[in-house]
Amino acid sequence: MALDREEALNVANVLTEALPYIRRFIGKTIVVKYGGNAMVDDALTQGFAQDIVLMKLVGMNPVVVHGGGPQIGSLLEKLGIQSEFIAGMRVTDAATMDVVEMVLGGTVNKAIVSLLNQAGGKAIGITGKDGGLIHARKMLMKDASGKALDIGFVGEVERINRDVVDTLVNSDFIPVIAPVGVGADGQSYNINADLVAGKVAEALHAEKLVLLTNVAGLQDKSGNVLTGLSTKQVDGLIADGTIYGGMLPKIQCALDAVKGGVTSSHIIDGRVEHAVLLEIFTDSGVGTLITNSQQDQ
Repeated sequence: MALDREEALNVANVLTEALPYIRRFIGKTIVVKYGGNAMVDDALTQGFAQDIVLMKLVGMNPVVVHGGGPQIGSLLEKLGIQSEFIAGMRVTDAATMDVVEMVLGGTVNKAIVSLLNQAGGKAIGITGKDGGLIHARKMLMKDASGKALDIGFVGEVERINRDVVDTLVNSDFIPVIAPVGVGADGQSYNINADLVAGKVAEALHAEKLVLLTNVAGLQDKSGNVLTGLSTKQVDGLIADGTIYGGMLPKIQCALDAVKGGVTSSHIIDGRVEHAVLLEIFTDSGVGTLITNSQQDQ
């Protein structure tokens, strides 16, 4: 069916608006953390896959890091293994770690790879154990009194072996990374996907780190979405209590990535269809942008 004049003009305007962004980001690495509603809603999953494949087709280098908390929780429940969280981290004993690896490295990872391939991409799934991609160490936590807490096989990133990702990107693949790391002794560790995405972005000197969330973005105390923030402004919002609770770790991850050399971090609303493209290719975007402003240089 032919477009009428108004529809045709709208399409032309969209393409015209996107063109300078495409030119600017050709050859650049964009690390996208995929999770939340965008991972479980059919329309959103299809839109996400199309966004990532389009980025690759116009010359960008997307790298996907995914979570899978709800899927892990669901299988644990079916197996009669109780889930326990401390400070937002899943307590991970040996049995739980087996389930984490099965879900993240198997079910979820392969589903995303299949989704991207069906959308016309060339995706390949890996975990942090493949090629020694994610070198991990046990995460040490303390309670309010300073007493050490043992939360099992929960890790943090010690080092990223970027050669693994570079090899895939240079072979025209889209890497899809499950956030399971490996310790010096060969032990597997469950690592928060936001943290992995941030460290991967730093190691690759990425142009952008994009974190998909289930909220509209970082909001001020009146509920207005904030964007175009410098690292100093974000530090100030943390200090004055505007950023708190569950949003704090995600913002800290985005902030650390920018301070670690990533050009910009984006916290975007994954409930919006084609959120990744809207954030990268349009003037308005759909979330919060954090970057180093001139005064931060």
